Amino acid sequence: MSFSAWLELLASGLITGGIYALVALGLNLQYGLMRILNIAHGEFLMVGAYLTWMAQTSLGLNPLFMVPVSFGMLFALGWVVHRLCFRRLTATSPNIDIFEARGLMVAFGLMFLVQNFASWMWGGDLRGYDFLTEPVEIPLPDGTAQFAGNKLLVFALALLFSGALIVLMRTTLLGKGVRALMQSPTGAQLMGINTRRLHPLMFGIGLGLSGVAGCLLSMSYTISPSMGEPYTVTALIVITLGGFGSMGGALAGGLLLGVIEALGMHFTNPSLKALLSYVVFISVLLLRPEGLFSRKSRKA
Repeated sequence: MSFSAWLELLASGLITGGIYALVALGLNLQYGLMRILNIAHGEFLMVGAYLTWMAQTSLGLNPLFMVPVSFGMLFALGWVVHRLCFRRLTATSPNIDIFEARGLMVAFGLMFLVQNFASWMWGGDLRGYDFLTEPVEIPLPDGTAQFAGNKLLVFALALLFSGALIVLMRTTLLGKGVRALMQSPTGAQLMGINTRRLHPLMFGIGLGLSGVAGCLLSMSYTISPSMGEPYTVTALIVITLGGFGSMGGALAGGLLLGVIEALGMHFTNPSLKALLSYVVFISVLLLRPEGLFSRKSRKA
């Protein structure tokens, strides 16, 4: 393979990995902070994709305009979902184990509810639109590498939002409060951190990121009511790679998984994409259950 071919292959993996990381960051935030394994996370990604498709095809709006709109709408929806569902579970569950089990059942219900709503609202056909499909050529010593303009934009925006969340978590007082709750919920509450305000806010941000991911995906791929579930599974694999609760690990894990899938599909068979992901998932669980990029892993 030429250098340009290698570059195109690695870039395609990084582009996919950027979306994986963005989806995983939102789910990691919810589970790492609130112990909510929201398996309906991908369904809200699908909602963001359909909102962008509707805005572009029905109103003629630029999909980029829908990036902040999707975040805001899914943030508000996440805040409402937490207040109506998970806040009540927190109050009625006697311990964290029961809360996690009940939360998982509620998330299952939300997954089927959103899927069926999307099928009723938009039908089961594949949807899509054209946006920045012209190729971008990058000159190289042995030729040129070509990338679709929309995919380069998707990658850049995915990294931008992922980086913004990581900066928020590491440099702001809000982020420090979130990290304190992740490390020691009891100690953080004793220091005066108000979980009744922080939890719905962070749950909303998590769903907002899923809405952004759906918006970005709609710019370069077709969408359907069933598109969300595979991204939830992939997000779980990415979180396992990066370590539960680690935002930087989720970003690195998403990019790594995207590259592994791209290389694996190129040298084996595209139909083995899911198999490659699950092999990585099981291997990490067996060999590095704390994650490849967690602090414990780095010390080991």
